[in-house]
Amino acid sequence: MNPLRRIRPVMLCVLGLSLHALPASSQTTPAAAPAQLRDGQHDFDFHFGTFHTHIRSLTHPLTGSTTWVELDGTVKTRKVWDGRANLEELEAGNGTTHFQGLTLFLYNPEAHQWSQDFANINSGTLSTPPLIGEFKDGRGELFAQDTLNGRTILVRFVWSNITPNSHHVEQAFSEDGGKTWEPNFVADLTRISQ
Repeated sequence: MNPLRRIRPVMLCVLGLSLHALPASSQTTPAAAPAQLRDGQHDFDFHFGTFHTHIRSLTHPLTGSTTWVELDGTVKTRKVWDGRANLEELEAGNGTTHFQGLTLFLYNPEAHQWSQDFANINSGTLSTPPLIGEFKDGRGELFAQDTLNGRTILVRFVWSNITPNSHHVEQAFSEDGGKTWEPNFVADLTRISQ
């Protein structure tokens, strides 16, 4: 199982001991209260509307390539399920390249985390596995384990520099378990309309 996709609670069972057999100090020590999870349902509200995007895409990730393709386009995002989901449509290009994609974001209210699934118009299928993560201090980080050229890699997607009218997104790959990251998709978005 992919440890980045799901964290399962671990239970420790001690057989043959009753509460009376434990030292007195352990009987009076209160259990630590679980950390209160922040409701992140509205973390992507900044993203609703229409944005101009400037994209830089690395042509051959994790090969030592330094060749980037630059595209300009439009991103339109709308709220679904009262903010527990949103749908992003991306269309971008340059003189030789045209690109269309669709991203589905879903909020899991139990885990307080977002998933991010992507589909390119050429494939017509959602990415697997989805990226999973959350926002902390105004920065969203979502992760997945995937394969590239037959090798297992980690994928990280970061949402940062968020203002009411602009934000930055960056995808990076790691082939060393997250010790180092190589960005391969970088986009800056500026609001056109709500």
